[in-house]
Amino acid sequence: MSTPPTLAIVAFALLSPALFSPALFSPALFSPALFSPALFSPALLSPALFSPALSAPPRAPSFASPRILTIDPVHSCALFRVRHMGAGYFWGRFNSVTGTVTPDGEQSLILDVAVAIDSVDSGNDQLDAHLKSPDFFNGVEFPSMTFKSSASVSKGNGAFEVSGTLTIRNVSKEITVPVESFGGVDGPRGFKAGYEATFTIKRSEFGVSYGVEQGALGDDVRVIVGIEAGEPSPRKPGS
Repeated sequence: MSTPPTLAIVAFALLSPALFSPALFSPALFSPALFSPALFSPALLSPALFSPALSAPPRAPSFASPRILTIDPVHSCALFRVRHMGAGYFWGRFNSVTGTVTPDGEQSLILDVAVAIDSVDSGNDQLDAHLKSPDFFNGVEFPSMTFKSSASVSKGNGAFEVSGTLTIRNVSKEITVPVESFGGVDGPRGFKAGYEATFTIKRSEFGVSYGVEQGALGDDVRVIVGIEAGEPSPRKPGS
C-alpha cells in the first residue's frame, strides 16, 4: 500500500537537514553566561520583593512628630442632637470652634478645643436667643465650652480614644471620646489635617436641665465635632 502524499510531505519535513543545522546547536546557546550564578542571586529572590507593602493601598501623608495645628473655624463646627417632646430629634450647631490639635504621628493626639456659645445656630433667631439664656448655656456668664485632653490611646488606622476635661457652664467632667483622624496633606495653603469626634453626654450633669423633668426635652445629647486644623504655608517675600 502506497504512502498518502500528505504523510510523505510531513515525513520529509521532519527529516529535513535544516532541523539538524549546526546553528541550532551553536555553543552560544550553551554559554556559561546564561547560567551565571548572578541570575540566581538571593537578592533576586529576596522576600522584600514579595512584601505586602508593595501591594498595599496608599495611605494619607504622615505627620511630622509632633506638630501643633491650629483649628480652622471656617471649616470646623460642633453639631448637637436632642429629643424634642418625646418624638423627633432636634439638631443644632455651633459655628465657632477654635483651639489646637497636636498629633504625634499615630501614637498620640492632644486636643485643646473651645466652642463659643454665642455662635449657636438652630436656624431660628428666637430659639437661638433662648439657648444663649440662663435656661440653657447662659452665654453672658459662660461664653464658651471647652475640652482639654489629658491622655490618648491609639487604636490603629487613625482611631484614638481621647480622655480629658469637658467644661460647660463652669461644670467640669472627665470624659473619654472616640476621635477619628483622616490624615493630613501638604497643599498650597500649608499642611492640613481632619478629625471627627462623636459622643453622648447628659446635659443635666452640666447644669443644663431645662425641660428634662417635664419631658419636653431629652437629657441625652449627641455631639459631633468636625475639625480641620493646620499650619499656614510660609509667606513668600513681599507677600
